Amino acid sequence: MSRIDLFKQHLEEKRAVKIIAGIDNFDIENIKKVVSSAEKSGASAVDICAREDIVSEIRSMTDMPIFVSSVVPSELVRAVELGADGIEVGNFDTLYKEGRSFSASEVLSIVEETKSMLEGMDVFFCVTIPGEISISEQIELAHKLEEMGIDLIQTEGHYTSAVEMEGARALMDRAELTLSNTVELTRNVDIPVMTATGINPTTAPFAFAAGASAIGCGSCVNKLSSDLSMVATCSALVEIAKNNAVKVAQLV
Repeated sequence: MSRIDLFKQHLEEKRAVKIIAGIDNFDIENIKKVVSSAEKSGASAVDICAREDIVSEIRSMTDMPIFVSSVVPSELVRAVELGADGIEVGNFDTLYKEGRSFSASEVLSIVEETKSMLEGMDVFFCVTIPGEISISEQIELAHKLEEMGIDLIQTEGHYTSAVEMEGARALMDRAELTLSNTVELTRNVDIPVMTATGINPTTAPFAFAAGASAIGCGSCVNKLSSDLSMVATCSALVEIAKNNAVKVAQLV
C-alpha cells in the first residue's frame, strides 16, 4: 500500500482530514509541530508549502501522505520529485491578501501546464475552486477538472466580514461561503469535494453535512502555541470525521 492510499481510503469513507501548515508558512519548527500533531492524531494527510528544503525535511520525518500547495507548476513537479504524495493547485487565501485573484481560465491553465509537466509521474492531484468566482463558474470549472481526471476539488470561502463578531457566530460567519459552495458542488459533480476555509471543530460537522468527503483545516491548528493544543484540535477533527464515516456507512 502506498502512502497516498490511506488518504484515498479515508476520502472514499468520507472521513478524510487534511491538516494544512500553510502555503506561506516557511517556519520549519512550526511546520514540524503541525505535522507531528497531525500524525499523532491519525489525520489523513498534511499540506505544506512548496519550498524544496522544507518538502525534503518533512518527507524525511514522516510517512504520512504529504500534499504540497502552489500555483507554480514547476514547484509542484519538483515537490513530487522530492517525495510529495499529492499536489494542490490552490490554497489561494494568502495570495488574495497580496492583491491577486484567480479566474477559472487561469486555474485551468495552471492545471494543464502542471499535468503536461507531470507526464509519466503518478501523483494525486487536487485543485482549489476559487471562492470568489460565481457558483455557476465554479460548477463549470469543476466539470472541466473532472473531465481532465483531477482526483479532488477543494472549496474555499474567501470571505471577510466588516463586522466584528465573536464566539461561534464568528466561526460560522467565516465558514458560511465555503459551506454553501460545498453544497452546490457536491450536488452538481461526482468528483470528491474537500471543504476548506474556516473549518475547525465547530464547523467541521457542517462541512460533512454539506456533502464533503474531506475537510482541510489550517489556522485552527497552525496558529496554536502549544503542541498539546495542536494535538487536541487535530484529534477532535479526526473524531468528527470518523463519526461522519459511521453515519455514511449506516445509510448504505
